[in-house]
Amino acid sequence: MSEPAPSTTARLSLRGAVVLGIGAMVGAGIFALLGQAGAVAGSAVWISFLLAGAMSATLGYTLVKFAMRWPSSGGLIVYLEHGFRSRRLVGVASWLGYLTAIVVVGAMVAASFGDYAAVLLADAPPGGWLSKLCAAALVVLGTAVTVAGPRLLDRVQTAVVGLLLVVFAVFVVVTLPQVDTALLAPSTYPGVNEIVASIALTFFAFLGFAVISFSGGDLAEPRRELPVAMYTALAITTVLYVAVALAVFGTLPVDEVVAAGPTALAVAAEPALGHAGFVMMACAALLATASTVTATLYGSAGLGAALASSGTFPRAFGPGTRLGRHGGLLITAALMVAFVTVLSVGALASVGSAVSLAVFLLVAVAAFRLRTELGASPGVTAVAVVVSGLVLVWFVVDLYASDPRSFWAMVVLVGLAVVVDEAWTRRRRAADALP
Repeated sequence: MSEPAPSTTARLSLRGAVVLGIGAMVGAGIFALLGQAGAVAGSAVWISFLLAGAMSATLGYTLVKFAMRWPSSGGLIVYLEHGFRSRRLVGVASWLGYLTAIVVVGAMVAASFGDYAAVLLADAPPGGWLSKLCAAALVVLGTAVTVAGPRLLDRVQTAVVGLLLVVFAVFVVVTLPQVDTALLAPSTYPGVNEIVASIALTFFAFLGFAVISFSGGDLAEPRRELPVAMYTALAITTVLYVAVALAVFGTLPVDEVVAAGPTALAVAAEPALGHAGFVMMACAALLATASTVTATLYGSAGLGAALASSGTFPRAFGPGTRLGRHGGLLITAALMVAFVTVLSVGALASVGSAVSLAVFLLVAVAAFRLRTELGASPGVTAVAVVVSGLVLVWFVVDLYASDPRSFWAMVVLVGLAVVVDEAWTRRRRAADALP
């Protein structure tokens, strides 16, 4: 397929790409997943985050090599089109990648935003009507910011992420000195099986790094700036995750963290900062989750347009239809709102983790196959394939044993992608056959 040339009018700065990636990751990882990760890895969550960050770095390396060879706003799905000749494989993977890395991530984080907003506004329970209303409002606002263009997105994300890093720095500096090392003792860790299985779950917290690859078409010098943006964003986010996990699980027992769910970070701030600490972290949660949803919507715009232009997705996802030039973005926003209203945060995280990792595994395999053309290291690409494949298999087996409902929901999602791809392929062939 033809690749869109980098824009000459709407640039995203290197700084903007870095904060875009951090913003896309932080909301999902810290606020939406901390309690669920603790239910699996216990007080060893910090190890899980560290290992997931290392795995993300190897996968990020493959994305960077693809993006340097074929700069595109279509991101990882476009890379699959270069890496595999099977149109069916690419088509199904495209739908899976879109549904998980874009729609599920956005819906999960928007739901977390809604829970925090409902607590702050009316002390309402999570998952209620007010929570869902606030989540839907966030998706609409994020869509409006994305429509305004990369320049506004750059400024908004820079301000939000800068404020977030200050808040997290205050939390870590104040909380770490009060950590009870007994709560973090290796004797309290679960077995190796649980820790390895949890890597796939905490990897979900890093999924936003893929959004950086979507910025290739908006950067002035993608070949130089993409690697810097990718590795800087991943390094900052990994350090942040590890520090916050140590602070939270060194302050609260695992069962309290799990019980607190998405508000675990705010609860952990109370012992050191009192109720003001709870409010501060709750407000930070609103900023972080809003940043993630906005960054994810930005990624969906370029992805939808690229896949529509190649015929992988219907034309409605690209410009030039009755939905206007932002048709794909509007469809994505509508799907996010629908997912928010019918699914819980836990279900979204479990299903999205395995399917998303499977898509990234395919990208790593494609990079290994094209390593010579990409100028990629055989060793690093092989490590990306082996490690992500091992973690995926381990997680799926553990999910089948510990959470059958999420396992079968994952199977249904894969089946849905196959059915949708088949239906669209047949419709496209029938249209092409018309005189």
